[in-house]
Amino acid sequence: MAERVQVAPALLAWAISRANLSDDTVARRFPDFDKWIAEDFGPTLKQLENFASATHAPFGTFFMAEPPMESLPIPDFRTTSNDTVGAPSADLLDTIYICQMRQEWYRAFAADRDYDRLPFVGSVEAGGSIEPAASEIRNALSFGLEGRSRVGTWEQSRLDLIAAIEEIGVLVMVSGIVGNNTHRVLDPNEFRGFALSDDLAPVIFVNGADTQAAQIFTLIHELAHIWSGESALPDVPMATRGANESELWCNSVAAEVLIPLRSILAEYRGEATPDEISRLARFFKVSTLVVIKRIYDAGRLEWDDFRRVYELERSRVMALSEERRKSGGGGNYYYTQPRRLSPQFTRAVITDTLEGGTLHRDAYELLGTKKHETFVKLGEQVGVF
Repeated sequence: MAERVQVAPALLAWAISRANLSDDTVARRFPDFDKWIAEDFGPTLKQLENFASATHAPFGTFFMAEPPMESLPIPDFRTTSNDTVGAPSADLLDTIYICQMRQEWYRAFAADRDYDRLPFVGSVEAGGSIEPAASEIRNALSFGLEGRSRVGTWEQSRLDLIAAIEEIGVLVMVSGIVGNNTHRVLDPNEFRGFALSDDLAPVIFVNGADTQAAQIFTLIHELAHIWSGESALPDVPMATRGANESELWCNSVAAEVLIPLRSILAEYRGEATPDEISRLARFFKVSTLVVIKRIYDAGRLEWDDFRRVYELERSRVMALSEERRKSGGGGNYYYTQPRRLSPQFTRAVITDTLEGGTLHRDAYELLGTKKHETFVKLGEQVGVF
């Protein structure tokens, strides 16, 4: 008979919660789970190994007396009704760790090649004047309204924005999954993105499971954090007054970059109907929530009306986002993978590997692949070959 391991019930419950596994999934994959929790008997060693793998938890954790206190490695500004949200999921933690590993590699790469430090990182103070900061970001990106209004789709506008941010030296990683694991889909309800500030290797990560229009706002919001020299995990709704000052400032800067106040005053036709909001969103290539916020900023909506319109639209948008998340990703792997990694980062890893600076084994880990064929095709996609 296989030897069984007695595991504290709190550890089992912690692992399930951390991995966001449903009761149905747990019952299907681990039929004896309720008996483990009730301490009737414990899992076998093999079952415990499978359980650790399924919950993305370190195997050794299950021999502790109680669950570990896990904290995020960057400041957490996410709020719900002004209260800090619950413990981070395994998906969120692993995504941050992956991005930090890539950032560390790229920082060393940039230092070895004597890259100039980026002067805009930390060039402004969060909480300062909105319009000068927004104007500086807009000008640095050449992301003005005139050019955007000629772009046909949100997708093209998003791709143009990513390219512009990468051009000034910021690594942009956009993915809706953890690493390359298509079974670990990120939840935009937990987080929409984060910023890892550094004056040689700043990183912006955007949750690709979110809507394209929402991703555009997240990109600029995170860039505002980089401009102020802050690493952060933000997620403050725009319809709030009492949140972290830095988050409110980044929201305001992002909104001003995307829709200058004078522009919304010129374009708004006087009534915040769904049709008018959608029209303005298409015109400015932003989310409908940003449009509603700017109508309020322009003094064309009272606070109570703004909250009502905003919350109705937010519920609609989140439902669409959930549909997108459940339907999964797709598309050509070799086309989408450089965007998950950052084209600039992908190009650097492959170039350095070909020059002998990075071992192929390490390059495969950084790029999230195990095959040389994939390495070559990614190089072709980013113009190395």
